Amino acid sequence: MNTYLTSSREETIKLGEKIAAKLKAGDMVALNGELGSGKTTFIKGLAKGLGVKKPEYVNSPSFVIIKEYRGRIPLYHFDVFRLDSPSELDTLGLEEYFYKNGICAIEWAEKIRDLLPKNHIDIKIEILENNRRRIKFSVKSKGKRKK
Repeated sequence: MNTYLTSSREETIKLGEKIAAKLKAGDMVALNGELGSGKTTFIKGLAKGLGVKKPEYVNSPSFVIIKEYRGRIPLYHFDVFRLDSPSELDTLGLEEYFYKNGICAIEWAEKIRDLLPKNHIDIKIEILENNRRRIKFSVKSKGKRKK
């Protein structure tokens, strides 16, 4: 597990940008953390690192559940906070995105943990004092793989 500390919104974006440089098509980033922890801010950095034009316009898809952004690799940004049950993904057809040739970034991923692909990057963001964040990364190999 890798752990990083950021002291500002800009540092969190830069960390996301740095991580994006290491991602490849088909990767999934599962983000967890309380409301306001910086999940969307981190995804802005991913978008910037993936070459999305105007990454500053990346915002949480809370009401639409998914937004797509074009970059050197497509970015599929999910926010599953409003889902009542993981089975809602089946009726919405969103799980199909998991196996496209893009990067999936999922906010509130703990709500759909059992649906995540076997291999994914798990990111936990914790709020610390003075606007600082502790961001923990680990590669997971659990859950079930559907295809």
